[in-house]
Amino acid sequence: MRLLKALFPLLLIFFGCSTTDTYDVLIKNGSIIDGSGNAVYRADIGIMSDTITSIGDLKKANGVTEIDATGLTVAPGFINMLSWAVESLIEDGRSLGDICQGVTLEVLGESDSWGPWNESMKLEMKASQGDIKYDIEWSTLGEYLEYLEKRGVSTNIASFVGTSTLRIHTVGYDDRPPTAAEMDSMKMLVRQAMEEGAVGVSSALEYIPASFASTEELAELCRVAKEYDGMYISHIRNEDETFLEAIDDFLRVPHETGIRSEIYHLKQVGRTNWDKLDRAIEKIDSARAAGLHITADMYNYPASSTGLGILMPEWVQEGGFEKWVSRLKDPAIRKVVGPEIIKTIMRKQGTPEKVLLIGFNTDSLKYLQGKTLAEIAAMRGKSPEETVMDLVIDDNSNVDAVFFSMSEDNLRKQIAQPWMMFGSDGKSMAPEGVFLKSATHPRAYGNFARLLGKYVRDEQVISLEEAIRRLTTLPATNMKIDRRGALKEGFYADVVVFDPAKIQDHSTFENPHQLSTGMTHVFVNGVQVLRYGEHTGATPGRVVRGPGYTGK
Repeated sequence: MRLLKALFPLLLIFFGCSTTDTYDVLIKNGSIIDGSGNAVYRADIGIMSDTITSIGDLKKANGVTEIDATGLTVAPGFINMLSWAVESLIEDGRSLGDICQGVTLEVLGESDSWGPWNESMKLEMKASQGDIKYDIEWSTLGEYLEYLEKRGVSTNIASFVGTSTLRIHTVGYDDRPPTAAEMDSMKMLVRQAMEEGAVGVSSALEYIPASFASTEELAELCRVAKEYDGMYISHIRNEDETFLEAIDDFLRVPHETGIRSEIYHLKQVGRTNWDKLDRAIEKIDSARAAGLHITADMYNYPASSTGLGILMPEWVQEGGFEKWVSRLKDPAIRKVVGPEIIKTIMRKQGTPEKVLLIGFNTDSLKYLQGKTLAEIAAMRGKSPEETVMDLVIDDNSNVDAVFFSMSEDNLRKQIAQPWMMFGSDGKSMAPEGVFLKSATHPRAYGNFARLLGKYVRDEQVISLEEAIRRLTTLPATNMKIDRRGALKEGFYADVVVFDPAKIQDHSTFENPHQLSTGMTHVFVNGVQVLRYGEHTGATPGRVVRGPGYTGK
């Protein structure tokens, strides 16, 4: 009897009479879409610290923070495969525009990565800063990512190392092959970036100086990245007249090196090229069937956005921005460049009315934001081509613009491809402060909500389960990211809770600074950053490193 009395407290513990589990976060009664592509199921999720520790029937458990997800979808945090939040996160680490859509990982570095930078590059970048001003306190890509983490960001961050950056660092802006010594230097910089955690090598081959790189040069750099199990991702050389040839050129790199490869923001520019999509899909499917690991990403709008330089020939831009502007001031050169500009506009957009100016660095020119090239040319009493050249000179910048040149039907056909992922190709901003000084493309505020609202719920192009797979598990697996991109026990707790009936983008070309709605809760590394649609101010984001990271 005495022994029984002595053992009684232990028996209570053993049989669980007083052992109700308590989690830091308990998400109850949710409709779980785990990222695998499998059907939705009902379950609870328990989070301890930064990790998902339990998924199942947790009705007897408690949570320090409890979320009742009845009627809501619970999914892994979304991955933005092409983010330009490199400067906006320095200004505002909340990443509000993307957090309100469920993005928990920003993947940076489309050819221009924020490292490795030498001293001359730092001076150049400092001089070219627009509305957002900051001191450059890093040199390598790894240092930049750690700088963001230390400042505090709400999303996780990862980056490719860009071939434009490598070329500027080593060769400069000249249109020539690298010397053997320069090639060795670029390969050494790739090794350094991969060991610091870069997820791969990126290129943007429509822009100088990346466009000066041969396919053989790119393959050499990718062989180094492949040693670290990294990816290659590319804005291909052409997206209009020689679109199909550019895909063939892109496919040479994975064919020759075996590296996993992805096409940035796949699109067909110009009405005469819209019918090329079917052939492009055939090329990609054929390469995949042959054993190459090929994927693509896209943004969900029929208009692109970049600088006015895309309208001009490469030769006038060679040597860097100062030489470009100097050439544009030369009357003889203007006579040659002008016809090339208007020919490009007519080929890609069709008319100057389909070019919308959205970003100037100079305050005195900001009144032109939101006007078309045709309107500005009429205001100035000049031709559209003269206006393009003058705006670059007057603003002393590449001048951001939106170009209406793509097919809505092709967007749907692309979304339907099982190898298609999604990236905003934009900054992550807030509708306040310095961000309101410039307009932007609505993809910066609405790309992911637009997918889930317009194309999944309203038009049913793909199922919600499939959309979540392409926003989470597929990109995480592609980049070989450890323990992210799925709702699994032992994975990091990047979790979103949203109402699929209400998720909606609101940003428009006329009024872009509008947050998406319908995302209810967002957790990053187990910390709540969005609560009932409102940002908590928390900045738990971390650097997410690729498989080649050495910890040095």
